[in-house]
Amino acid sequence: MRSFKEYNPVTVAFYYITVAVFSMFTMNPVLHLMTFLGGIIQFSVIKAEKKKETHMFFVGLGIILALVRPIFNHNGATVLFVLNDNPITAEAFIYGVSAAVMVVGVLYLFRVFSVIMTGDRLLYMFARLSPKTALVMSMGLRYIPLLRRKSREIKDAQTAIGINRDDNPIDRIKAALNVFSATVSWGLENGIITADSMASRGYGSHKRSCFKAYRFLGSDIIIIILIVMLGVLPAVASASGSFATEFYPRFSMRSHSVLTVAGYISFGMLMLIPVITDLIADIRWRRLISKVPAAYRS
Repeated sequence: MRSFKEYNPVTVAFYYITVAVFSMFTMNPVLHLMTFLGGIIQFSVIKAEKKKETHMFFVGLGIILALVRPIFNHNGATVLFVLNDNPITAEAFIYGVSAAVMVVGVLYLFRVFSVIMTGDRLLYMFARLSPKTALVMSMGLRYIPLLRRKSREIKDAQTAIGINRDDNPIDRIKAALNVFSATVSWGLENGIITADSMASRGYGSHKRSCFKAYRFLGSDIIIIILIVMLGVLPAVASASGSFATEFYPRFSMRSHSVLTVAGYISFGMLMLIPVITDLIADIRWRRLISKVPAAYRS
């Protein structure tokens, strides 16, 4: 059993596309809450940088999204209070919270997706369909961290020689513009150098070949079958209207039938597939390590 990030890129992409489709195209608060909790758990498990800053940004974004809806939309029969002659309704507030939870949950999932799906994995996925597009995507993803790193270097260098000052907002804006201008100039120059280097090596002169660094194993087939099996019940429940939710004029959810509960359980298990696979892989690894003599552990 491998950790989830070690599976074939096609398997990983299929999983996150399936989960995102269920989350974004069903306005069911229970599914949204499962997506939110599953996204937080998955993001907490993976190794990613700036986790604290990401959590703070997503929480702030969710609060803003939840408050915007009831402030600008006054539909609903249950008035909580009146603000500047505008009624704030419970239905609009519930809709705003549900939508915010869904958006933040999906953002967490795509944040995990961006950590797992590196440039070489995307290149592997799209090389067969469109090699040039795959190459452009891979290079674009490569330049994002390069530009960030270069902008920090330029800012530190300009601050060290006394060009940038932060005495007042005007100076800070000028300093930011100086850093932005220098970063863009470096990016354009580096892009020209990269293009000339690729042209001299024969890129575009003949049909591209692709190096396959990933293999499609039996475990990938098992995970895909598991994703399909766990996705059948939520799909049937959604198509039959068991997940239907009415927000206006009064909030109401369809009575919970056996299909509805089974769909919730199945979707919850679907959200936990990466966590369970990582947990199993970690337990197996610890067992293997425990069998190694202590003298050889280092």
